Amino acid sequence: MDPTIALLADLVAIDSVNPSLVPGARGEGEIAQRIAAECRAAGLTVDIAEVSPGRPNVVAVLDGKTPGPTLMFCGHMDTVGVSGMTAPFAPVERDGRLYGRGAQDMKGGLAAMLGAAGQMAAEGLARGRLIVAAVVDEEHASLGAEALVATWRADGAVVTEPTDLDVAVAHKGFEWVEVETRGIAAHGSRPRDGRDAVMRMGRVLGRLEAHDRRLQKRDPHPLLGTASLHASRVIGGHEWSSYPERCVLEIERRTLPGEPQGIGRQEVDAILDALRREDEEFEGDARGVFNRTAYEVDAGQPLPSMLIDAANGAGCQPGRVGMSFWSDAAILSAAGIPTVLFGPGGAGLHSREEYVRVADVRMCRDTLVALARAFTAR
Repeated sequence: MDPTIALLADLVAIDSVNPSLVPGARGEGEIAQRIAAECRAAGLTVDIAEVSPGRPNVVAVLDGKTPGPTLMFCGHMDTVGVSGMTAPFAPVERDGRLYGRGAQDMKGGLAAMLGAAGQMAAEGLARGRLIVAAVVDEEHASLGAEALVATWRADGAVVTEPTDLDVAVAHKGFEWVEVETRGIAAHGSRPRDGRDAVMRMGRVLGRLEAHDRRLQKRDPHPLLGTASLHASRVIGGHEWSSYPERCVLEIERRTLPGEPQGIGRQEVDAILDALRREDEEFEGDARGVFNRTAYEVDAGQPLPSMLIDAANGAGCQPGRVGMSFWSDAAILSAAGIPTVLFGPGGAGLHSREEYVRVADVRMCRDTLVALARAFTAR
């Protein structure tokens, strides 16, 4: 078996479900040790840094014979949960696909970048530096990427998230906003005594739906389409015969490059202000819960074109695309590291059956090798 595919099977066989998503889950400790051992065996210098208890980043370094540019490969080790899966950690290769939790998201990309680093170590790096970073917690709060950029720097980076072997130069961001409307509790038979917080939230929902329609009618970003928002969850009321005194709505606003941080909260505040002006008895407010900015690599950066050339040489025919999901590329980019996404294709992200295409993993590895040679030789 190809050593990179054998490594991929080993990685899928390790439970690395994120404990911030699934309380009591194993986390990244075991897979971090496997990755560290792989890098040491290839001759890279390895640094293991605990980001939170039992959850370490692994950063491996290959230095060239002379100083030069630094290229980083980055991928996350954690996965989402395995509810509904029958054998999530029993990798099976069938019809050119390798199945198992994390196979596509994103242990295929991890295996490709580790295989590329091993090949570069075997042939020797003439100039520059190659950094291979395996980070924790991307599926939740990206604590690993935040810790990585606090210590490490590079002149360019590739995050090996699944892109179907296209070169992704942009992706959306997101913002979570919580809205609360307040009423007055009362017996259901006494309408003069009660105010219905859930009914008042209905007014908010109607305005939000109209705003989402406006967002999706705006001129689209050429790679990402339009911004959007949706209601994620509504919580309110206690029993049939009572007026609810409180209702909580959780919404997500998907953002585009160039939109200001906190735009979702600003839009919700404007809706609540309008409702208060229309009805002095309306009570409601909003708070921002969490957000991650959108990302787009600077148009003048040579990295995307270099990666496309490398991919063409490895037998791919990549397009220049944008991704709808968020990734750690935004954190690297915000730290001043020009970053693109490039990884193998497959299907089943976060679903009950997940797979990665084996041939894509090999082509991804070969592309990364070609890019490392070209980038560090500049």
